[in-house]
Amino acid sequence: QDSRGVQQDSRNMKLAGHVGFDSLPDQLVNKSLQNGFCFNIMCIGETGIGKSTLCDSLFNTEFDSNPESHKEPEVKLKAHSYELQESNVNLLLTLVDTVGYGDQINKEDSFNSIVNYIDNQFEAYLQEELKIKRNLNTYHDTRIHVCLYFITPNGHGLKSIDLVCMKKLEQKVNIIPVIAKADTINKNELTKFKAKIMNELKSNGVSIYQFPTDDETVAEVNKEMNNCLPFAVVGSRETVKVGNKHVRARQYPWGVVQVENENHCDFKHLREMLIRTNMEDLRNQTQLKHYELYRKERLKQMGFSETDANGTSSFTETYTLRRESILKSLQTREEEMRQKFVIRVKEKEAELKDAERELHSRFDKLKASVAEERRLVEEQRRTLEEEIAEFQRRKSQYENEKMNSGHNTLTLGKLER
Repeated sequence: QDSRGVQQDSRNMKLAGHVGFDSLPDQLVNKSLQNGFCFNIMCIGETGIGKSTLCDSLFNTEFDSNPESHKEPEVKLKAHSYELQESNVNLLLTLVDTVGYGDQINKEDSFNSIVNYIDNQFEAYLQEELKIKRNLNTYHDTRIHVCLYFITPNGHGLKSIDLVCMKKLEQKVNIIPVIAKADTINKNELTKFKAKIMNELKSNGVSIYQFPTDDETVAEVNKEMNNCLPFAVVGSRETVKVGNKHVRARQYPWGVVQVENENHCDFKHLREMLIRTNMEDLRNQTQLKHYELYRKERLKQMGFSETDANGTSSFTETYTLRRESILKSLQTREEEMRQKFVIRVKEKEAELKDAERELHSRFDKLKASVAEERRLVEEQRRTLEEEIAEFQRRKSQYENEKMNSGHNTLTLGKLER
């Protein structure tokens, strides 16, 4: 029985003639050719270690790139997308470069921006997947399919930042470590360096991408290439004439290092494994392993679980229960906010009443003060009026006395004559 309780029973049947569903692989190929493919590569390494040059060599072209300085205050990620075509096969290639990685004095947070970028691409795809009306066939998938981690060819082993960063990314992306500028180390030192790197990865519990060996057609070569990790690579944008051919190489005073010569470096092995043999497996691992792990954790954060109380999984029931739980939570929060609002209103009303009483008290005091000042002014006015009246009375009296004194003086003069 299936999850709906329907009885299922399958039998092997023989066909009496040709039906035509054997053309399904051809239909799938035609559909894939029509839609095209996408492949996203992230290159992590120090500035000037040769990330852009290696990408140019891998795809035998020259991508847009500008020299970066060592003065970046933090790690920045720059993504560039390119449309490539080869034998009627369209490939939408996205290259993500980590600008300023390892250039800071404090390298503690150098990997955080990288982890956040990968998670953001997963989140964008998840949001598109959860839409009611979605169109994943035409959606530009920016999830990182492979991470080329460039190791400095110092010959002493991995740095702490290398181990920490790869440990943070092992559950999020397919990691392929590569030793950059391998032409700076001789073969004996390179062999020891490779073994030391793999031992350090193993002792620190860091998982890297292993080429699949379950497909018989590529099992042998993939098993052999797994033993070659990490790949020691050399990149070049220049071509040098070697014999009758012009090949990608690096010209030195002591000789020529050919990029695609297996005796000089592992570049050819890297390109074979990355592009020609295991590109689809890298895409599948991203979808089925890394993205599914992220999706599972995000759905758990949203409240969904693999099984319900009865031990069966039902997205609809989980969604309903989660919706009811959220509605109850919202109602509870609404009630709490309403009560808080009522309390705040009451507190505000009490504050306003206290302020009103204080204003009335101040008004009464001001009114009494104004009345007292008015009384004092009235008293002063009355006093002033009384003084003015007294002054006028005395003035009149003085003038009368003066007039009488002058009349008497005049009369006395006449008598003397």
